[in-house]
Amino acid sequence: MSADDADDGRGRPRVRTAAGVVEGRTGPVGTAVFLGIPYAAPPVGALRFAAPAPPAAWDGALDVGAYGPTAPKVPYPDTFAALLPDPVVPGDGCLNLNVWTPDASPGARLPVMVWIHGGAHTRGSSAVPVYDGSAFARDGIVLVSVNFRLGVLGYGLFPDAPANRGLLDQIASLEWVRDNIGAFGGDPDRVTVFGESAGAISIGSLLAAPRAAGLFHRAVLQSGAPEVLPRPRVRAMVRRMASLLKVDATAAAFTATPLPDLLAAQAAVLRRSGPLLGGPAFGLVTDPGTIPADPLDALCDTAVSGEVPLLLGWTRDEYRLWLAPTGGMRLLDRMGPLAVALARARSGKDRAAVRALRAALPGVGPAELAGQLLTDRLLRDPLRRLAGSRRPAPSYLYEFGWPSGIEGLGACHALELGFVFDTLAVPEAAWLAGPDTPQTLADEMHAAWVRFAVTGDPGWAAWNGDGPPKVFGGPELDAGRAPVVTRQVLP
Repeated sequence: MSADDADDGRGRPRVRTAAGVVEGRTGPVGTAVFLGIPYAAPPVGALRFAAPAPPAAWDGALDVGAYGPTAPKVPYPDTFAALLPDPVVPGDGCLNLNVWTPDASPGARLPVMVWIHGGAHTRGSSAVPVYDGSAFARDGIVLVSVNFRLGVLGYGLFPDAPANRGLLDQIASLEWVRDNIGAFGGDPDRVTVFGESAGAISIGSLLAAPRAAGLFHRAVLQSGAPEVLPRPRVRAMVRRMASLLKVDATAAAFTATPLPDLLAAQAAVLRRSGPLLGGPAFGLVTDPGTIPADPLDALCDTAVSGEVPLLLGWTRDEYRLWLAPTGGMRLLDRMGPLAVALARARSGKDRAAVRALRAALPGVGPAELAGQLLTDRLLRDPLRRLAGSRRPAPSYLYEFGWPSGIEGLGACHALELGFVFDTLAVPEAAWLAGPDTPQTLADEMHAAWVRFAVTGDPGWAAWNGDGPPKVFGGPELDAGRAPVVTRQVLP
């Protein structure tokens, strides 16, 4: 592959991929941007529930100047839609990716970062404005972001279809990176995958998936730990949908069902699911073809050496995004000691751990205690376990502690994203963060992610199994900041 017709005469960069020439756009500060490049065939018809197939080759130059179709999905409930942008781009070819590069020439051999978005395996896309890769390209990184199948299309469990299709899509995108990124100036031997929430959960499985071995060399898990769901939990979602649709719970029957009807049934079952408390949900499962064993157990096996450096972390108040917009914080406070007892049982903590938490957080109410216990269970404990088990490659822990300017959110889940991408100026970043966000914190955090991709070291000591993580933000950065409430999320 080569940089074929590097410019079309209109200031539009061109690159030849294995399937054909793509024509992008000139981005900020001399970067080149290619949006919506197909890495697999559209998953329609017989391919709706199949493993990803190679894209068809094309003649001439394919215009990739705008984001490609997003995966079929249902919208967030209104309370979350006001906080989390989730654009929809119509079209069948949702298995596409985007590339931002500072030097679209084969000899550049620049480090590559591949972004895997979150959204509880049911929502999200690479077209979210906060995920714009311009700042990474500005700083010498070839940034790739990918779309993949979601919900029942990506994670529904059927007897007549491969499991974990969303993960198979991600593996196909990484194979595309291996085979094509050199033509965009990237180095296929220096690839860092990074993701948040469900994206980080996916990366945990990619680390343990034999089919993904060698496709990336560093990994960042933001607010998501390796996990698989019990197969009956995922199968229950398909059975509930089949009951509503009055069809068999098979891929063949779901393929014959019109897509709008599938999405309507999915929306209905999502409203009745409670994945935070262990109910039916869409997610990854163990499967011989993709994830042979529980990924956290496999990655923490001391007999397995860890060759991939890891950057792992969480936000201080993860639970506030899950609970505050719906009134869950007030409900837990009204429940009083019962809320703490239920959270303790769910998290597997003993009473001594609760006493220690009360001592560390004097004066907080039951909702705060319950939220922190659940965050330990879902994120902090498994990520610390993972970091402490990986040898010989280092693991680096962080915590994001800057509180949102929106009342009730604190340093909540997903708040760090605008800082990592250095996209605080994007209007949608304020949906979650509020106004007056500290650019100095974005400078620090974004630089750490770039440094990790370039060197494998984000700039602080690797975790040695004990001690606190590196903290980004926190009370000292917020000192002197006037209280700002743009809108109240607590109903």
